[in-house]
Amino acid sequence: MADAYPLPENSPIAPQSERIGHFRSAEGRARFTAAYRDGMAALPAPDETRTLTTSYGRTTAYRFGPPAAEPLLLLSGRQASTPMWRVNLAGLTAERTVWSMDSLGEPGASAQTALVTGPEDQASWLDEAIAQLEVERMHLLGVSIGGWLAAQTAIHRPARLASAILLDPALTFAPITWKMLVVSLGSVFPGMPDKVRQWLLSWISGGAKADDSLPEARLIASGMRDFAQIPIQPRQPDDYELRSISIPLLVILAGDSIVHDAERAAVRARTVPGAEVEVWAGRSHAINGEVPGEIARRVESFLAQR
Repeated sequence: MADAYPLPENSPIAPQSERIGHFRSAEGRARFTAAYRDGMAALPAPDETRTLTTSYGRTTAYRFGPPAAEPLLLLSGRQASTPMWRVNLAGLTAERTVWSMDSLGEPGASAQTALVTGPEDQASWLDEAIAQLEVERMHLLGVSIGGWLAAQTAIHRPARLASAILLDPALTFAPITWKMLVVSLGSVFPGMPDKVRQWLLSWISGGAKADDSLPEARLIASGMRDFAQIPIQPRQPDDYELRSISIPLLVILAGDSIVHDAERAAVRARTVPGAEVEVWAGRSHAINGEVPGEIARRVESFLAQR
């Protein structure tokens, strides 16, 4: 399996001037690769692994379950990758085939090779990757910045999409709060002590433990420390773009999210024609890990209507 996909150990170490996501050092890349391997080992073994080459770089997709015409594709949050779905896969795969894809520009089993300048480029690389999976259409499920990516693909490249489900999507329906900007300091300042970085991850997760005993927390912490995220700020969709979304859309917002004002985001999300919008009280931005069973049931009930 080690040669079957572009492991993080094959991802670039590049100077900032190249303006693509990269590891800061060979040591950091090795540390992240070890965490990634441990994270993948905690998941069910994928039934298929594919390396996908796009105009912007190579990435990896993993299939859990038999081939299907309209599977569900998981899109991870910032500094995260496929192992973040550890607690979700059992429930999501109970009724449906699931793919998970590591995002370009984020630390994971991917290798960005070209500049991504904005939402249209983000939607383009994902559309190119989906085209190589040989499916009729995809249902997208994205959390945080993965939800933003799903929304942008629904706006700019909807042809291959059957529906989209957004879990507390960042910078999609409301601005980022100052609290989230504080959390982002864990990536901006790689020399930040590990305990402080773990405290930031715990804060965004509603106070849940976020230390190295959890494979996904260790992986995200390494991504924050060891991977240089090129500071291209995701752009929030405007009103016209949101109203242009024509695929079925489910938006689940975490009532206690520190990323945005959930009620404000809900008001704007309801401007999308036909969108189903819910605010789950008492849930943090780490909603996918807090209530995996409820997420799986709500996702399946939504998809069953399609």
